[in-house]
Amino acid sequence: MESVITIAEAVRTGRRSAVDVVTACHKQIDTKNAHINAFVYLDKEGALASARLIDKQVERGEDPGPLAGVPFGVKDLQHCAGMPSTYGSVFFKDAKPSEKDDEFVRRLRAAGAIPVGMVAAAEFGMDSATNSKLWGTTRNPWNLEHTPGGSSGGSSAAVAAGMVPFCTAGDSAGSTRSPAAFTGTVGMLATQGRVPNEGGFDGYTGNGVITTCVADWARLLDVMSGPYSGDRASLPEPAVNYETCTETLDVTGLSALWSADYGFAVVEDEVSYIARAATDKLIAAGGLNLVERDFSPPNAVRHWMTESMDRVLTGLGVMGVWPDQGDQLSPGIRSLLTEFEAMKTTREQVYQAHKALPGIEPVVAELFNHVDILLSPTTACVAFGAGEPMPRIIAGRDASETRAEPFGFLANACWLPSISVPAGVTEAGLPVGLQITCRRHSDELVLRLARILEQTQPWPLLAPDFQD
Repeated sequence: MESVITIAEAVRTGRRSAVDVVTACHKQIDTKNAHINAFVYLDKEGALASARLIDKQVERGEDPGPLAGVPFGVKDLQHCAGMPSTYGSVFFKDAKPSEKDDEFVRRLRAAGAIPVGMVAAAEFGMDSATNSKLWGTTRNPWNLEHTPGGSSGGSSAAVAAGMVPFCTAGDSAGSTRSPAAFTGTVGMLATQGRVPNEGGFDGYTGNGVITTCVADWARLLDVMSGPYSGDRASLPEPAVNYETCTETLDVTGLSALWSADYGFAVVEDEVSYIARAATDKLIAAGGLNLVERDFSPPNAVRHWMTESMDRVLTGLGVMGVWPDQGDQLSPGIRSLLTEFEAMKTTREQVYQAHKALPGIEPVVAELFNHVDILLSPTTACVAFGAGEPMPRIIAGRDASETRAEPFGFLANACWLPSISVPAGVTEAGLPVGLQITCRRHSDELVLRLARILEQTQPWPLLAPDFQD
């Protein structure tokens, strides 16, 4: 599967037809999806109809847009007109097709991209794996016995297997970046409000995409960015072009801090080693200054899990799902709910967790008063078993309060741009991600640093067994 930019430029100039691109994409999905289980719904006729319209625009001498003819998948927690969103749940298995696109999906379409189907997600987004009772287990193209992550696991798997050049994703606590790390792809959380979010009242979730390369992410961000009246947190038009900045922004002399564990996480030694090696290459290639500084923010994962599980438990109770129909929930969310109930968490403890979350921001603000870049592993471990629960033991130590994704939520809580890019591969052949996080509104810096690493240490664009 070619890149977003390669496909779009070929279609825009008439060197390739959008119909041919979509037809080739359908062949890839037909061949590979049986092994991966990434796509859970396809609209082949709708995609071909959209492709024919784009080809007619090109014939008339019109420009269909910067994403002309590029096929993509939409995460099952998001909305694409004409396709059903089931949220990975049997309780929505009979969902009717959505009547309208989420705003950022609409912008992708308006720029010429063509949605071909919906891709699997963890049920209600509440798992670090994509393994639902409704759709079954989604598998990692790098090793089918392992998970591609969650909740955007269908997105990362489809891209890593070369079924489509990009998929939409969503990130509430690392749910775009962690799957990207597990599958050797590129996943970014933009500054909160950079990409519109329906409703605008969720202060943690950021919409985005998963791609194979940095330049594609930059072009897609240029398309998705901009104000939206339906999101009170949406930002004005960016003052820069991200695709251009990804190649030209001068980062020489900026200061960077490496943290292997944020002061509280349990991390596999090999994961830390590979991410640190990539950090050293980035520091040298970018002319950055590596600084030593203590960085020990509160464990945001623990507070977020307490608040989130209480909210989910309440919501499912109102729906009549929990506890009476709990056996119809997917293994991951059912396990989390059972564990949370067993802890007998009090209302005071939930309140204290809610009050503790804002305490993260002053620590992070102080850090970025002194440094420009925060570097860390993306995840605490490599991708775990496809049908297994989130690990509670990592590197032989208790990781029950940090889990597999201890580094993601900090950026969500503080509205920071943060990207995961491939750092390398373990001896067992599983990808490791490097997470690059910068101060608020510096999305172009995050992308530029990721691009420098990509140029210095090119990575495989697809999983080895799924090369075209």
